[in-house]
Amino acid sequence: MIRLLKYLKDYKKECVLAPLFKMLEAVFELTVPLVIARMIDKGIKMEAETTVVRSFWLLILLAVTGLIVSCTAQYFAAKAATGFSKGLRHDLFAHILSFGFSDIDGIGTSTLITRQTADVNTLQNGVNMFLRLFLRSPFIVAGACIMAFTIDVKSALIFVAVITALGTVVGILTKTNIPLLKRAQKKLDDVLCLVRENLSGARVVRAFNLEDSQIGDFEETNADLTGLLQKSGKVSGLLNPATYVIVNLAIVFLVYTGDLRVRSGALTTGQVVALYNYMSQILLELIKFANLIVTLNKSLASAARVNELFDIKPSMKEGNLPADPDTDADAVRFEGVSLKYHEGADEAISDITFSIKAGESFGIIGGTGSGKTSVASLIPRFYDATAGDVYVFGKNVRDTDTASLRKSVGIVMQKSVLFEGTIRDNLKWGNDKATDEDLLEAAAAAVCTDVIEVKGGLDGRVETGGRNFSGGQRQRLSIARVLAAKPSILILDDSASALDYMTDRKLRENIKGLPKKPTVIIIAQRTVSVSGCDKILVLDDGCMAGLGTHKELLESSEVYREIYESQYGDDDPEKEQD
Repeated sequence: MIRLLKYLKDYKKECVLAPLFKMLEAVFELTVPLVIARMIDKGIKMEAETTVVRSFWLLILLAVTGLIVSCTAQYFAAKAATGFSKGLRHDLFAHILSFGFSDIDGIGTSTLITRQTADVNTLQNGVNMFLRLFLRSPFIVAGACIMAFTIDVKSALIFVAVITALGTVVGILTKTNIPLLKRAQKKLDDVLCLVRENLSGARVVRAFNLEDSQIGDFEETNADLTGLLQKSGKVSGLLNPATYVIVNLAIVFLVYTGDLRVRSGALTTGQVVALYNYMSQILLELIKFANLIVTLNKSLASAARVNELFDIKPSMKEGNLPADPDTDADAVRFEGVSLKYHEGADEAISDITFSIKAGESFGIIGGTGSGKTSVASLIPRFYDATAGDVYVFGKNVRDTDTASLRKSVGIVMQKSVLFEGTIRDNLKWGNDKATDEDLLEAAAAAVCTDVIEVKGGLDGRVETGGRNFSGGQRQRLSIARVLAAKPSILILDDSASALDYMTDRKLRENIKGLPKKPTVIIIAQRTVSVSGCDKILVLDDGCMAGLGTHKELLESSEVYREIYESQYGDDDPEKEQD
């Protein structure tokens, strides 16, 4: 938790004023029993109406002033707590975005979401409660005890005994509850993971009629979480009854001994009432303080979970060389490249070697799981090769500045993702300085001008995830988004899978006709999509199974020939379309 206190550095004034105003409020509260004692002993008992009226108005003044002071303290505490969570959430989000694909794969998306939302909210609540109660509650308990000693030493010894007993009970219950709270927060990750998977895959669940099965899995996981929370609740639930029993027994004993001392003349009635009020204040404050301890325990557990993320350093070390697309070197070169996604896993690709000249079109084809996307992911350095080297414009990607590299390499991934906003907002992701004319040119090249027109132009709305667009429309808009950035290397990772043959062919022709022709890498399942490329890489189970032109591979690569014949037999769709 200490590491996270830096997010309060801009709220030092609030962190000081909030507890101070709470302490001032506590002083007013500690004054109230003395005023009541004076009202009883010197007003009511002696029938002094003036003293009663003055005491009454003094109590009103203390109440109003206490309310104002309390609201002021709450304002400062809330301002500091919300500022703390704002800074923490911002840095945590930025840190998460610095992770490579392999880091995110290892941590899990649901865990990242939980840390960013639930844990940060718990910390915000903890900071708020701490600033308001951590000094106030002990101050009132100690102050009430001291005030009791000023009234009657013998009666005050009851306060000491009560505080000791209550402190012991709170300590035991808190120590028992902390492990349960930590386990419950970890189990929350499992629940959120199930929810996320079922919401994102709702159509698949319905398609296979597995609603009952998924509900059963959720009920089981949720029951585990509920069980932990119930155990924690039972332990926490013992707190109030235990404290009430101890304090009420103490009050009974205090009133009994007070009556005896009033009869003997050692105490007045007003003093006994004041002692009773101080005992009640101790009860309320200790209950608040115990709840604060529970909240702080949750916050400490959340702080540990957040710090776990901050402790994870991005596995990729940043290079400092700029990606220079004007070099005469090959646009892309692989030298004996292999990739494992995590330690102990099988190799996704093994010993891949090829080169692509600037301005060439390069196709990658192979069966499902052959490693096509793995090859593509290494070029913009989404992952680091576990063996061999990847070069872009003659520079090893490990030594190249990532931002510069990804500005030169534009990739359209298999899953087309759009973001909530307008079509213009989405198309300007790769180039925020692009004009509307630039965006429309990119849209025309991506064969999606009609899509934009149907949706109301560049100001057309895009719903979350682009759900108001079809799969093919999302693919074409994703391609237009990358084309608007005008990258030197364009990677189309099976990004035409939802397009018909005519649209696919038109897209490839438009890309070839771009004024500033990029180096194009096309990853596809269909041979028709790569047959016109200058060179084609054939992959089979992560290994190279051929490299050459369409005609060369039909003669030399059995894998390529099998893919081609399985799709078209003796018919060449390119010839038919011509």
